[in-house]
Amino acid sequence: MQVRCPAKVNLYLRVVGRRPDGYHELVTVMQPLTLADTLTVTLSGAGISLRCDRPDLPSDEENLVWRAARQFQEETGLAPGISLRLSKRIPVAAGLGGGSSDAAGALLALNELAGRPLPPEHLHRLASRLGADVPFFLAREPAVARGIGTQLSPVTLMPYWYLLVNPGVPLSTRWVYENLDLAGLPATEAWDPEHPETWVRNDLGTVALQRFPELADLLADLSDAGAWCQGISGSGPTLFGLFPTREAAYEAGLRLRLYFRGWLAVARGLTGPEPETTWEHQVWMI
Repeated sequence: MQVRCPAKVNLYLRVVGRRPDGYHELVTVMQPLTLADTLTVTLSGAGISLRCDRPDLPSDEENLVWRAARQFQEETGLAPGISLRLSKRIPVAAGLGGGSSDAAGALLALNELAGRPLPPEHLHRLASRLGADVPFFLAREPAVARGIGTQLSPVTLMPYWYLLVNPGVPLSTRWVYENLDLAGLPATEAWDPEHPETWVRNDLGTVALQRFPELADLLADLSDAGAWCQGISGSGPTLFGLFPTREAAYEAGLRLRLYFRGWLAVARGLTGPEPETTWEHQVWMI
């Protein structure tokens, strides 16, 4: 079975406190994108094998996809071996959730191949054990996440277009959280889909901008190129500009490409169930 595993952007991220176990409590609006990795899952052989077109990524228990397959086996008693083949399109360690999405894709595919032994709520618990972002990717639709990110409620958003800009600077998620000022953003629960410029922002972005001030120049470039609003996804370093149409986002990408040498892509926000086969026709690398 082949599944596509979408990237995400955090349109809003407010850190509200730190728990005794070290995790941070937050409120975040997450938007899945048509930009996606492709995972092929086969029940065959023995044990778990993982092949990836990125040789620098681990292919054993250090990989979240491998761990997702192992936990599914342990949870269900699935006897056949599992063969996993992963084709990466989402940049690694970019704040776009690629690893978490790949793990969720593995759970969805395995559950389908095994005859759906786990109901949705059980699958959600299993995903939560793998990582805070993994449950979000089970539904493939925008959501507000609370707690450590696993308490999800759907949110209605328009199918915005996103220009994604990754300058490739090294940003550790752990470092970003350790250097965060917990004063935080003003609280809001008003996700007006027609006026994202009134609420799109990210607590973690302030830390990223302090470490790499050049990111502020790129955010200004996105604004100058016509973005309705712009921000940093997750703990970075990927930036995004939000546009009303594909043409506007693509034209802005061409303008940035004249001088920017990093990774650029245009993708659409997923707003509800739709065939995965349509996603690949709505992503453009620039």
